[in-house]
Amino acid sequence: MRQQYALRSQVLAGVMAFVALAIIVQMTRIQNSVEADVFRQQSENYAYELKTFYPNRGEIYDRNGRLLAGQTTVYEIGVDLRNVRDAHAIAFAISRELEMNYDEILGVLNDPPEGIAYMVIADFVEAQKALNLQSLKKALQDQAPSGSYGGLTGLQFNAHPQRSYPENTLASNIIGFVNREGKGYFGVEENYDNLLAGNSMQVLIPADPNKAFEIPKVPDGTTLILTINRDLQAAAEKLLDESLGEYGAREGVIVIMDPRNGELLAVATSRRMDLNKFWNYNTIYDNATDFNPPISKTYEPGSVLKVLTMAAALDSGTVTPNTTYLDTGSILIGGVTIQNWDRNPWGVQNMLGCLQHSLNVCMVSITSQMGANTFYGYMDSFGFGHLSNVDLAGESAGRLKVPGDSDWYPVDLGTNSFGQGVAVTPIQMLAAVSAVANDGRMVTPHVLYAMVRDGRQYNVPPQYAGSPISEATARTLNEMLAISLEAEASEALVPGYRIAGKTGTAEIPVNGFYSSFETNASFIGWGPADEPQFMIYVWLEKPTTSPWGSETAAPVFSEMAQKTVILLNIPPDNIRQQLRALK
Repeated sequence: MRQQYALRSQVLAGVMAFVALAIIVQMTRIQNSVEADVFRQQSENYAYELKTFYPNRGEIYDRNGRLLAGQTTVYEIGVDLRNVRDAHAIAFAISRELEMNYDEILGVLNDPPEGIAYMVIADFVEAQKALNLQSLKKALQDQAPSGSYGGLTGLQFNAHPQRSYPENTLASNIIGFVNREGKGYFGVEENYDNLLAGNSMQVLIPADPNKAFEIPKVPDGTTLILTINRDLQAAAEKLLDESLGEYGAREGVIVIMDPRNGELLAVATSRRMDLNKFWNYNTIYDNATDFNPPISKTYEPGSVLKVLTMAAALDSGTVTPNTTYLDTGSILIGGVTIQNWDRNPWGVQNMLGCLQHSLNVCMVSITSQMGANTFYGYMDSFGFGHLSNVDLAGESAGRLKVPGDSDWYPVDLGTNSFGQGVAVTPIQMLAAVSAVANDGRMVTPHVLYAMVRDGRQYNVPPQYAGSPISEATARTLNEMLAISLEAEASEALVPGYRIAGKTGTAEIPVNGFYSSFETNASFIGWGPADEPQFMIYVWLEKPTTSPWGSETAAPVFSEMAQKTVILLNIPPDNIRQQLRALK
């Protein structure tokens, strides 16, 4: 009997050993086979899901911490077609709240595209409207009989961020906008798009909600702090709008810059758009250059360029402030007769009188003595024909014709000397003339003051574009321009502050000929003259009350300067001098 039990035990043990061996062999085979990869992948897919996470776009602030661009929550409203119980109720609720067509919504719900389980009805819906629909859905569910569903069952809401601009139109030309695909256009939004957008991240997230803590946080895009002063920007835009009406100008620009470091404090344009409604772009602007004319629209600046012609003449030793010449009212150059703005002779004049009376004949005489190589060499050093490298998208380089170009003629040496026949942008003029206000050193205009990343602020240092003239030349010319304004009792003068600057009136070509009735009126000035802290450029296009910059742009400059010294807290000259004496 015992032998029988022993035999049975041995057989059973043998069978079990065989089964165990078979299991081990099978496991080994599976682990080293293609099937193993399939099983492993299925296991991983079940436990984790690969998702792409996008960071919040960086915010944009003015220099004093005022929010100019941020984020708001909007909603995608869709329908889970598998759970729709009452298509009529959904169509009615959406059409009423979102002002959409009821029949179109109902038709799509009743006859959806084949194979579609979820359908988007509307996107970028403002939060309040989405919340109203959510409240209605909940109320209908609460009122539904036990065991049944509410009439809006199947309606779904997915929140997501959208760029928002709390100041609407303010500084729209500087900021630019972000479209619904998240791409920046114009201004800061385009120029710093990569920084603001940040970096997306692909991560495996656990299917188990209890492991949600394993999901990494995607760092937000870089926050930018601009050099712009929000209150000064608002004041410039308001004054510009008033000036267009007062002087009957078609378009206009006011730009305020710190000539010591190139910080743009305000850049006002006459056409502005509500950045929250960027889809209206084509109804506001005719082309891309209209979005931010100070950096993208070229024009003939007229007599404001005489500042740089005189700078070149003084710096090259061609003239001194006391150099005199006999003004006969006209001068011949390149076979063409050039006349003064008033067609009159001014007799014997020195260089101060040349600037004070804005004499074209004087400028032609100077450039003729200087020679083309010297004159255009200085104009090139001042940056004409080159990008200023301002950190805003869409800058134009303008055009400076030089000897050797197929369309340059000897007469151009004369007309260019007083700002005709040369194409520049206001930002180029500011950069160039900054050398006069900043002891010979040209600045690079910019709007970025600092970047904030990972809780740390990184300030942007000023950049300089060279020294086209000497410090001595800059100081001499600065004083000449201040005396010039005072001597002619210019409308650009600012009570309590000594100002340096120059008017400009440029005729505009009409049908191939220059018109004395259609002009670009401008003024560039800075102050206080002994310690420049602001530089203002005013450009009015085609003013109708008067074609002259001295009667249109100059008074606008004065009013803007008066607002600027208040908002920047710059004391009057006598107070500053007293404070300086106490140090």
